[in-house]
Amino acid sequence: MVEKYISVGKILNFHGIKGGAKVGFTKGQEDFVTSLEEVFVQDGTEYLPLSVESSVLHKNFALMKFKGINSIDELMEYKGKLIFVKESYVRETLDEDEFLIDELVGLSVYDDEGKKLGFVVGVSNNGASDLLSVKTNSGNISLVPFVKAIILGVSIKEKKITINNLKGLLE
Repeated sequence: MVEKYISVGKILNFHGIKGGAKVGFTKGQEDFVTSLEEVFVQDGTEYLPLSVESSVLHKNFALMKFKGINSIDELMEYKGKLIFVKESYVRETLDEDEFLIDELVGLSVYDDEGKKLGFVVGVSNNGASDLLSVKTNSGNISLVPFVKAIILGVSIKEKKITINNLKGLLE
């Protein structure tokens, strides 16, 4: 099976003169990003491994030092590149009620009585919570907060999400 990779951040710039990198990442993923021991950068169709020597938080960024990169010049070829981890690694770290975004897109959405309301066409984040973009049977797109009070169940195997269709949520 071909290994899949998931982007977890981006090398924004150098930090210091010894090859350190300033890495941007999604808010709320601080513990995950600083725990990484290996990341990958894409070079054409290949993913090249970089061993993480150290990783600390600084303001809203991670400052990472990679083994074998010891100067600004050596880091500059990676500036602007996304950093990836293996999808299999991410799956191992997910909690029971966590999902990968690409798993949710395409799932059918049902109410608690089993009536199909539409399907998920995208996932976004408003800073407070993730939002499912649901295309309803009438063709409209509605945003559904991905919170426990509304999302009653997710079954990747059955390709369905059951929601508490509060009045006015999905028409």
